[in-house]
Amino acid sequence: MMVFEDLSKGFWVRGEWYSVLDNLNLVLPTGKSLALLGRNGAGKSTLLKIISGTMQPTTGRVIVQGSVSWPVGFSGSFHRDLTGAQNTKFLARVYGVDTETLTDFVDDFAELGKHFHMPMSTYSSGMYSRLAFGISMGISFDIYLVDEVTAVGDTRFREKSAAVFAERMKQSSAVLVSHNPADIRKFCDAAILLHQGKLSYFDDVEAALAAHAQLMK
Repeated sequence: MMVFEDLSKGFWVRGEWYSVLDNLNLVLPTGKSLALLGRNGAGKSTLLKIISGTMQPTTGRVIVQGSVSWPVGFSGSFHRDLTGAQNTKFLARVYGVDTETLTDFVDDFAELGKHFHMPMSTYSSGMYSRLAFGISMGISFDIYLVDEVTAVGDTRFREKSAAVFAERMKQSSAVLVSHNPADIRKFCDAAILLHQGKLSYFDDVEAALAAHAQLMK
């Protein structure tokens, strides 16, 4: 279960207050994998960061039952001066999982080759995302926060990412941001739509996709 209580977030932009999340009060059901829909700039990434605890809200709070991953693809989870392997081992200790098991999984999954043992300051954005996705898939979470599960790499790598994510979804749930309706239909059984700082919950994914398409016109 996930609860938003009086949740708001805003930023000062050139002397003006810009509200991204506007006093959200919503209870999301347990065991549902949710698509998070909204226009570009609607605040989806901000909401993911607040759910994970990597960003503080302006007011209110999020209550989550169970363990939550960091937002996959969010580089703030890593130290740029450490190698991919060192970051992996550090996160293994933080989350209490076996260091060598996680390191072996990520090294094989992310396919970074020698770069896995190089500082992350040398990584491209795609390499960042592959490492982040690999580490998160190697750690058991109750809820995964994922942005575009199949967007990284070539077709073969995207298919591999989708396969391992589908395997994790057999025992966990997710909040998934995606612009691919096929991924949403495959991985999600409900949706939330963020528009003008407000959230709407849809128990029907098709209804959510239709509402999102209408907003995009």
